[in-house]
Amino acid sequence: MPLIYIVEDDVNIREIQRYALKNSGFDVQEFECGKELYQALEKKIPNLILLDIMLPEEDGLEILAALRSNAATARIPIIMVTAKSTELDKVKGLDLGADDYMTKPFGIMELISRVKALLRRTESLRESSLLTNGFIEVDTDKRSVMVNKKVCELTFKEFELLRMLLVNQGIVLSREKIMEQIWGFDYEGESRTVDMHIKTLRQKLGDGGSAIKTVRNVGYVLGR
Repeated sequence: MPLIYIVEDDVNIREIQRYALKNSGFDVQEFECGKELYQALEKKIPNLILLDIMLPEEDGLEILAALRSNAATARIPIIMVTAKSTELDKVKGLDLGADDYMTKPFGIMELISRVKALLRRTESLRESSLLTNGFIEVDTDKRSVMVNKKVCELTFKEFELLRMLLVNQGIVLSREKIMEQIWGFDYEGESRTVDMHIKTLRQKLGDGGSAIKTVRNVGYVLGR
């Protein structure tokens, strides 16, 4: 049974989320703040976290950044839940490493659908810890990237993008598919977002970047 952690300081909202998730077959634990979450994570890593942004003391974005910077928690699927609805708020959370974003108020069916969809995407991206292509070596457990035996520093999204390309070597990935799996939502300008990340990824990979090929009007492929 998948384990879901809910981090939400509003008791009523938390109860609704818990009730819906439990009725859908999930195991659930609830927390009011980041401190409680960190204590629980030391004992057990969940399959997914529902993380509210407006929290006392440490807000959701700060918690998200802390989780993504820790190797033990960096790969936990996280859905941000907030009353904020501007595109800037969404981009800020997603750039910090959130996998999806829900704006209050939302329907219970939407919540369950998004949780199940993210868990499916996460399962599809699981693979052996060591991935290679020419000059590029990626250790997914350590979240490290080496190009020509030299360390290559990537952002969270750049790393996830490179991992997706490596897992699907030789397969053309459309911008829409990349957006769905790496960002987990659709918004205006999505092609530009993917293209910008591909551009910076190529630059950071140096000699290895040439392996990422553009397929005109479709997307990208990592050559073998």
